[in-house]
Amino acid sequence: MSEIAEIIDSLENRIGKLLVKIKSLEQDSISIKAEKTTTATVIQKQSDEILQLKSECESLRMANSLLGGEENKRDTKLKINSLIREIDHCIAQLSD
Repeated sequence: MSEIAEIIDSLENRIGKLLVKIKSLEQDSISIKAEKTTTATVIQKQSDEILQLKSECESLRMANSLLGGEENKRDTKLKINSLIREIDHCIAQLSD
């Protein structure tokens, strides 16, 4: 009879340890989910900032090329030609 009691006590101890482990894992899971949400928010903000900086960089490149520096003459000519084509296209659409 004492063997059965020892087995039961052993099982109760194991179950208790498992319950503690489950609670710990649940808390870890909650913590990780919160961290994931925070990280996703940070990533989204950084992605938005990257897009904004790329746009600003492109604007600065265009402004610099329009200033007509020696290095950017080819880029300036290409950009001006592109803008002229766009304007011609708009005028053609308005004429129709």
